[in-house]
Amino acid sequence: MSDDKDNANETIICRCEDLTLEEIEKAIDDHGLRSFDEVKRITRCGMGPCQGKTCRKMVERMLSKKTVNGGISALEHTTFRQPTKPVDVKVLAEAWEDESKE
Repeated sequence: MSDDKDNANETIICRCEDLTLEEIEKAIDDHGLRSFDEVKRITRCGMGPCQGKTCRKMVERMLSKKTVNGGISALEHTTFRQPTKPVDVKVLAEAWEDESKE
Protein backbone atom coordinates (compact mmCIF):
# COMPACT_ATOMS: atom_id res chain seq x y z
CA MET A 1 0.00 0.00 0.00
CA SER A 2 2.90 2.38 0.59
CA ASP A 3 3.72 2.12 -3.12
CA ASP A 4 0.35 3.73 -3.93
CA LYS A 5 1.04 6.57 -1.51
CA ASP A 6 4.55 7.07 -2.95
CA ASN A 7 3.12 7.18 -6.46
CA ALA A 8 0.47 9.70 -5.38
CA ASN A 9 3.16 11.96 -3.90
CA GLU A 10 5.00 11.88 -7.24
CA THR A 11 1.92 13.15 -9.08
CA ILE A 12 2.82 16.27 -11.08
CA ILE A 13 0.62 19.17 -10.01
CA CYS A 14 2.32 22.01 -11.90
CA ARG A 15 3.37 20.77 -15.33
CA CYS A 16 5.04 24.01 -16.34
CA GLU A 17 7.41 24.04 -13.35
CA ASP A 18 7.48 20.22 -12.91
CA LEU A 19 6.32 20.32 -9.28
CA THR A 20 4.92 17.27 -7.53
CA LEU A 21 2.18 16.90 -4.95
CA GLU A 22 4.82 16.04 -2.35
CA GLU A 23 6.90 19.16 -3.08
CA ILE A 24 3.90 21.47 -2.82
CA GLU A 25 2.57 19.81 0.35
CA LYS A 26 6.03 20.03 1.92
CA ALA A 27 6.24 23.75 1.10
CA ILE A 28 2.78 24.35 2.60
CA ASP A 29 3.68 22.44 5.77
CA ASP A 30 7.24 23.73 6.20
CA HIS A 31 6.47 27.40 5.56
CA GLY A 32 2.87 27.60 6.85
CA LEU A 33 1.62 28.86 3.49
CA ARG A 34 -1.98 30.11 3.37
CA SER A 35 -2.59 31.26 -0.22
CA PHE A 36 -1.77 30.35 -3.78
CA ASP A 37 0.33 33.53 -4.03
CA GLU A 38 2.49 32.32 -1.14
CA VAL A 39 2.87 28.87 -2.73
CA LYS A 40 3.81 30.58 -5.99
CA ARG A 41 6.51 32.69 -4.31
CA ILE A 42 8.12 29.72 -2.57
CA THR A 43 7.80 27.02 -5.25
CA ARG A 44 7.25 28.88 -8.59
CA CYS A 45 4.01 26.89 -8.98
CA GLY A 46 1.79 28.80 -11.40
CA MET A 47 4.60 30.89 -12.87
CA GLY A 48 5.01 28.94 -16.11
CA PRO A 49 3.42 29.64 -19.49
CA CYS A 50 -0.09 28.69 -18.31
CA GLN A 51 0.11 31.16 -15.36
CA GLY A 52 -1.60 28.67 -13.03
CA LYS A 53 -4.48 27.83 -15.34
CA THR A 54 -3.91 24.09 -14.86
CA CYS A 55 -2.58 23.92 -11.29
CA ARG A 56 -4.17 26.79 -9.35
CA LYS A 57 -7.44 25.01 -8.52
CA MET A 58 -5.61 21.86 -7.34
CA VAL A 59 -3.29 23.87 -5.11
CA GLU A 60 -6.22 25.87 -3.72
CA ARG A 61 -7.98 22.59 -2.85
CA MET A 62 -4.83 21.39 -1.10
CA LEU A 63 -4.58 24.65 0.85
CA SER A 64 -8.25 24.58 1.86
CA LYS A 65 -7.92 21.02 3.20
CA LYS A 66 -4.71 21.78 5.10
CA THR A 67 -5.23 25.30 6.38
CA VAL A 68 -8.81 26.61 6.55
CA ASN A 69 -12.32 25.52 7.34
CA GLY A 70 -14.89 26.69 4.84
CA GLY A 71 -13.45 25.48 1.57
CA ILE A 72 -11.72 27.36 -1.19
CA SER A 73 -13.84 30.48 -0.71
CA ALA A 74 -12.30 30.93 2.76
CA LEU A 75 -8.75 31.17 1.36
CA GLU A 76 -6.90 34.47 1.17
CA HIS A 77 -7.47 36.42 -2.05
CA THR A 78 -5.42 35.07 -4.93
CA THR A 79 -4.20 37.12 -7.87
CA PHE A 80 -3.37 35.62 -11.22
CA ARG A 81 -2.87 36.63 -14.81
CA GLN A 82 -4.64 35.04 -17.69
CA PRO A 83 -2.36 33.12 -20.01
CA THR A 84 -1.12 35.09 -22.98
CA LYS A 85 -0.86 33.83 -26.49
CA PRO A 86 1.58 34.76 -29.22
CA VAL A 87 0.56 37.47 -31.68
CA ASP A 88 2.13 37.81 -35.10
CA VAL A 89 4.08 41.03 -35.58
CA LYS A 90 2.10 41.53 -38.80
CA VAL A 91 -1.13 41.86 -36.79
CA LEU A 92 0.46 44.48 -34.53
CA ALA A 93 1.90 46.38 -37.51
CA GLU A 94 -1.48 46.44 -39.26
CA ALA A 95 -3.15 47.74 -36.09
CA TRP A 96 -0.52 50.47 -35.78
CA GLU A 97 -0.98 51.46 -39.43
CA ASP A 98 -4.76 51.65 -38.97
CA GLU A 99 -4.33 53.90 -35.92
CA SER A 100 -1.86 56.19 -37.64
CA LYS A 101 -4.27 56.76 -40.56
CA GLU A 102 -6.94 58.20 -38.25
